[in-house]
Amino acid sequence: MIEKDTYKTIVKASPEVLFKDKNSKFYGYAFPVTTEEEVKTHLEDLKKQHHQARHWCYAYQLGKSENEYNFRANDDGEPNNSAGMPIYGQIQSFEVTNVLIVVVRYFGGVKLGVSGLINAYRTGAQMALEASKIVTRTINVKYVITFDYKNMNTVMRIVKEKKLNVINQTLELRCELIISVRLKEATSIYEIFDHLYEIDIKTLND
Repeated sequence: MIEKDTYKTIVKASPEVLFKDKNSKFYGYAFPVTTEEEVKTHLEDLKKQHHQARHWCYAYQLGKSENEYNFRANDDGEPNNSAGMPIYGQIQSFEVTNVLIVVVRYFGGVKLGVSGLINAYRTGAQMALEASKIVTRTINVKYVITFDYKNMNTVMRIVKEKKLNVINQTLELRCELIISVRLKEATSIYEIFDHLYEIDIKTLND
């Protein structure tokens, strides 16, 4: 089985969306995030912006592939699983990652019941994602290739033949190339360079 080497995410923060039910207002937001620190910052900003709101419920998912996903859903005082998980369900439904969705609630004086809350938070999250630009990105592996100047032609020939993406290069007596390769091609590219005499290749961890 070939490991999937693409993922879907959003490019920029969504515009604010609004869902109303029985006088309660639910403001939905989607943000691109890659760290828990960014999640915290967005939540703090929204709490300042909506300081009179009652609940700031959210869910996020970080990571580019299933084996590295890190997610959290938070009901923020609403009944158990009535807010965070319905929001997270929309992240799964749209198959996006590296994303934070927050739905801010202003209570309108009428209780919605658990099923009403689930519907409202799910709808707020859905509207925020529908208002976002979703893109597909590739999962890439970065390699550092080091070699003496005399082996430059050999390396550059492979770079050209394989249409490799060079993201940085230092071409002196001792040369260094940093290349970015799609995950599904990574092993075969690594083996090509690894079998060459006087040329070193190693994985670059960000």
